[in-house]
Amino acid sequence: MKSRVRELREAHGWSQAQLAERLEVSRQTVNAIETGKYDPSLPLAFRIAALFDTAIESIFFPEASA
Repeated sequence: MKSRVRELREAHGWSQAQLAERLEVSRQTVNAIETGKYDPSLPLAFRIAALFDTAIESIFFPEASA
């Protein structure tokens, strides 16, 4: 799954560690979400969307299939 987490985080001027603290997850989790190596749980996706005050659908989207 692709996401706009990095883009949104950088727009707020936050480091991965600062975002992780706000979401109560590890920095490694934030990094994995940003690089597409980890799909967040639905509750975590809702927390991310709430933190950035935007809809989940505008943050996360499936990768284009071949």
